[in-house]
Amino acid sequence: MNHEMISTTFSLHGHRVVRNLGVVRGITVRSRSVIGTFGASIQTLFGGNISLLTELCEHAREEAYNKMWQHAMQMGANAVIGLRYDATEVMQGVSEVLCYGTAVVVEVSSESRSSAAQSNPAATK
Repeated sequence: MNHEMISTTFSLHGHRVVRNLGVVRGITVRSRSVIGTFGASIQTLFGGNISLLTELCEHAREEAYNKMWQHAMQMGANAVIGLRYDATEVMQGVSEVLCYGTAVVVEVSSESRSSAAQSNPAATK
C-alpha cells in the first residue's frame, strides 16, 4: 500500500471499495523530557512557535500514523479511508496520540478505466 491510498475522505477518486476490513489504529504515548520542558518554557518567554513541542507532536503523529499503516497492511488492506487523529493527555506531561481509519480493499473503478481508455486509446491495445 502506498501512502497515496490513505485519505481523510471516505472514498478515493477513481477507485471503489470492494471490501471493508474494519477499523485500524496506531497509538503512541509520549512524555516530554525535563530538558525539553525547560527548553519549551524558555521559548514561551519569546512567543511564537514552540519548536521543541512542535517537533515532539510531529514525531508522535508520525509514529501513530506508521503503526496504523502497518496494522492496515497486516489486515490485507490496500487503502485506508476516513483517517483521523485524536490526542489525549493521560497524565500531566504525558500524551496519547491515536491515528485511526477504516482499512479497505479498493480497485480501480470501471468509470476510471473507461475514461483512461478514452484519453489514451493506445493503452488499451
